[in-house]
Amino acid sequence: MSEQFDAVDIIRIKRDKGTLSPEQIDWTIDAYTRGAIADEQMAALNMAILLNGMDRTEISRWTTAMIASGERMDFSSLGKATSDKHSTGGVGDKITLPLAPLVAVFGVAVPQLSGRGLGHTGGTLDKLESISGWRADLSNDEMMRQLADVGAVICAAGAGLAPADKKLYALRDVTGTVEAIPLIASSIMSKKIAEGTGSLVLDVKVGSGAFMKNLDQARELARTMVALGQDAGVNTVALLTNMATPLGLTAGNAIEVQESVEVLAGGGPEDVVELTVRLAEEMLACAGVRDADPAAALKDGRAMDVWNSMIEAQGGDPRAELPVARESETIYAPSDGVLVELDALAVGVAAWRLGAGRARKEDVVQAGAGVRMHAKPGALVRAGEPLMTLLTDTPEKFDRAREALEGAVVIAPEGSRPDAQLILDRIA
Repeated sequence: MSEQFDAVDIIRIKRDKGTLSPEQIDWTIDAYTRGAIADEQMAALNMAILLNGMDRTEISRWTTAMIASGERMDFSSLGKATSDKHSTGGVGDKITLPLAPLVAVFGVAVPQLSGRGLGHTGGTLDKLESISGWRADLSNDEMMRQLADVGAVICAAGAGLAPADKKLYALRDVTGTVEAIPLIASSIMSKKIAEGTGSLVLDVKVGSGAFMKNLDQARELARTMVALGQDAGVNTVALLTNMATPLGLTAGNAIEVQESVEVLAGGGPEDVVELTVRLAEEMLACAGVRDADPAAALKDGRAMDVWNSMIEAQGGDPRAELPVARESETIYAPSDGVLVELDALAVGVAAWRLGAGRARKEDVVQAGAGVRMHAKPGALVRAGEPLMTLLTDTPEKFDRAREALEGAVVIAPEGSRPDAQLILDRIA
């Protein structure tokens, strides 16, 4: 078939800082999805977008074209409001696990389509797969039934949602164009809008363990995504949250599930509880629920009841023993003082090297591997006290994990105070 436009002309427009028309964008996404634009041509266009940017109209149309490449889900038949959360990824970020059942307590359906980990950031599905019998892949019918019966589902996104994004994401990964804000925003939001949720809360991470290292970049990404959501009729807000240090006291798979269950039981680390409750409040407000008290629903067991039902509905046994790593090694505090820094990226890389993450999509993760932390910034530590325990089934991985942690810990004289603010900004 003869093509409506020429790929080289499209590349030249962005190379020369021009603006693509809606028709050019629609053709580009469609032609790339069906193979009429070659990978090397799309790689050149991606690089031009990275270097020269896109305006709001272009990003909005690019996102719409990606959504149009596949199917859209529709939850209107549920008869209740839907709300979803998306995190840009971090270290120890297990918030989805307690959050989905917590929001469902208040009658809002939570269709949480999640992914697997790649590199130092963990994947929600990898964590949940450490629960015996639990399955990530559900049909649309199963998903709808679970949302109606239980109110919350965490599962893998079907291949039919924004297939253009899957192809583009793989290309960006190998061509140094992952960081382009228009491409990050359209990638995330095309899937979330196609997923059909009525409202969306974005958790945009900032800091060493996050994709966005500085606040200005994170703000730009958050504003772009909120605008895309609002343009598509999805009530969208974003929180910018601190990822300079890991969330909670665990980074791994089974150990993060264990920590999430502690939160659902009314305990758990303060930062995980704080962020879970704050995101629940935002999700409920976006869905039109006022005067809800998510903190109380964590304390009195209502959220735990939904968690148990949610895990059982997907074939899992919420009471089964979680996998435990066969080998462990402890890292001790080198001196007395206040722990003022525990670098999230270093901990994430260590957990990944121990077997908790994957370098390629096809790699298998170890359920029990990871890093258990015994102190967080602000804690008073004494020389020789345990700071971290490294966990793996393969002890030959300890050396490289220890290497990743060199310089990750800063201990200052007593009286020092770390910068520990968790929620940095809100964008709506």
